[in-house]
Amino acid sequence: MVRIAYLCSADTLPGTTRRGDAFEHDRMVDVLRPAFEAEGLALLPCAWDDPLPPDIDAALIGTTWDYWERADSFLAVLDALAVPLFNDAATVRWNSDKRYLRQLAESGVPSIPTMWLDQATPQAVGEAFAAWGCDELVVKRQVGAGAYQQHRLRRGEPVPAMAEPMLAQPFLRSIQTDGEVSLIYIDGSLSHGLRKLPADGDYRIQSLYGGREVPHEAREAERAVAQAALACLDVVPLYARVDLVAHEGTPRLIELELIEPYLYPRQGPELGPRLAKALAARG
Repeated sequence: MVRIAYLCSADTLPGTTRRGDAFEHDRMVDVLRPAFEAEGLALLPCAWDDPLPPDIDAALIGTTWDYWERADSFLAVLDALAVPLFNDAATVRWNSDKRYLRQLAESGVPSIPTMWLDQATPQAVGEAFAAWGCDELVVKRQVGAGAYQQHRLRRGEPVPAMAEPMLAQPFLRSIQTDGEVSLIYIDGSLSHGLRKLPADGDYRIQSLYGGREVPHEAREAERAVAQAALACLDVVPLYARVDLVAHEGTPRLIELELIEPYLYPRQGPELGPRLAKALAARG
């Protein structure tokens, strides 16, 4: 049996003080473990910042949902691994800083207007408001995920202190009405799609904030944006989640998740076998 370390944050693992969305970790493991076993693979969940279990043959990044709090340590751990890693460390390093979105936009991938704020001062935020003539912004960390330390700002409101480099985007009301579409790709092929909707009165689509998911059949225009983003990569990732939102009537890339995305197994019943077969084929 080939032994696969499934890297997680400690607070997603059973037997710990668990984060509020740890049930998503359980759903992934429940789907992946039997599918992996059918391919001769043993899935071994473990904290990324603990020593690996013995005799590991490869590592798969799973629910490492705290990596952005210690990004340098996380990347150092991945660089030091002596076994194959999926997705590979170079891809993870590139994807760990949202400035990758600037590269994709410059390559022609339809994207959300973005201003990069290495220092999110009131003046810099004011310039973002002026640039787009909008009344609301979303400001988020350049290294971060899950809406962690993310701010929705209205014109004229006080700007909170933000120590990290940030990015600003116009607030898109389509997120409140249409949500966010996610397309899941395994080894470069579309596995399934879904639409993530926020709770009433919110705009964040994560389950921690009351977000919910509904099935979604990927549209041709959405597939085209996803394929354009994936075509910019130097290697085909084992797994990818392409997150899209509607802006000015067309789908736009808001995130290309290549590190630790939740892959929504309930909306993709073939996810487990597809991922297991793809991983086994990579040796």
